[in-house]
Amino acid sequence: MNSRSTARRLGILLSPPAAILFGLFFVPLAIMATYAWREGTFGAASRQFTWSNFEQLAASPGFLKLLGSSAGLALQTSLLAIVLAYPVAYLLAFSAGRYRLGLLTLLILPAWTSYLLRILAWKLILGSNGVLNYALLELGWIQEGVPIFLYSRTAVLITLVYVWTPFAALPIFSALERIQQPLLDAASDLGAKPWESFLRITLPLSFPGVLAAFFFVFIPTIGEWVTPALVGGVDGIMYGNLIQDQFVRALNWPMGSLLSMVLLAVTLVAVLIFNRFVNITEVGAYG
Repeated sequence: MNSRSTARRLGILLSPPAAILFGLFFVPLAIMATYAWREGTFGAASRQFTWSNFEQLAASPGFLKLLGSSAGLALQTSLLAIVLAYPVAYLLAFSAGRYRLGLLTLLILPAWTSYLLRILAWKLILGSNGVLNYALLELGWIQEGVPIFLYSRTAVLITLVYVWTPFAALPIFSALERIQQPLLDAASDLGAKPWESFLRITLPLSFPGVLAAFFFVFIPTIGEWVTPALVGGVDGIMYGNLIQDQFVRALNWPMGSLLSMVLLAVTLVAVLIFNRFVNITEVGAYG
C-alpha cells in the first residue's frame, strides 16, 4: 500500500469527525466571537458592530480581577487534587494487585451520580445542620450550628477538589502503570532506597500524567459557575458566574461572548506556556 493510498484512506476516516467538530464547535465559536463586536442582542442592534463592549471591559478592571482570582482558585484546586490523587493512583498501580479493577471502579463510582447531587451533598455537610456542625457540637467546640465553610471560597475549593480528584487520579494511574517494574528492581539492586527510586524514577516518569491531570482539572474549573452558585455565595463567586449572568439574566450576549472569548484566550495562553516546557502530545498519550 503506497503512501498516497494511505493518505486517502486516512482522509476518508477523518473527514466525518472533522466535519462534526467544525460544525458543532468552530462554527458556534465563530458566531459567539462575532457577538463580541455587536451593539446589542436582539433586533437591528444585533447587526451593528461596535467597540463599546471592549471599552466597557477595559474600563471595568473588576472583570479581569475576578478572572485572576478564579484562575488562582482553579490553580489551588488542581494542585490539591493532584496531591490527593497521586497516592491513590500509586496504590492502584503498584499495590492493588487483583483488586485493582474493583478499586478503580470505586474511584470513579461517584461520577455515576448527578453532578448537582454531589454538590448539594456538600452543601448539606457544610451547612448549619450538617455533619460537620454536628461533629463540632458533639465535641463541644461550638455552642450552636453555624455554616462555618458554606457560602465562601473555601466551600467552593473543598467541593471542587472533591469532584475532580478522581479525574486527576486517572491520568496519573495511566502514567504510573506504564513504568516498567525492572527499572525499579534495578534501582533497588543498585542500593537505591525506596524514596530515592521514587524521586529519581517513578516521579519523573509519571510527570506527563501529573501534567495531564493538571489540565483535566484546571481547564474546567477556571470557568466553573454551578459550584460557586450553590455553595459559594457572594464571597465565592467566580468568573463563570459573571458569564452566566450576562447570558441568562442580563441577556447581554455581546458582553457574555466577549467575556467567554477572554476566558478562552487565557486558557489557550496557559496551555501554550505549559507546552513550552512539556510536549502536550506526549501528555495526551497518558490521558
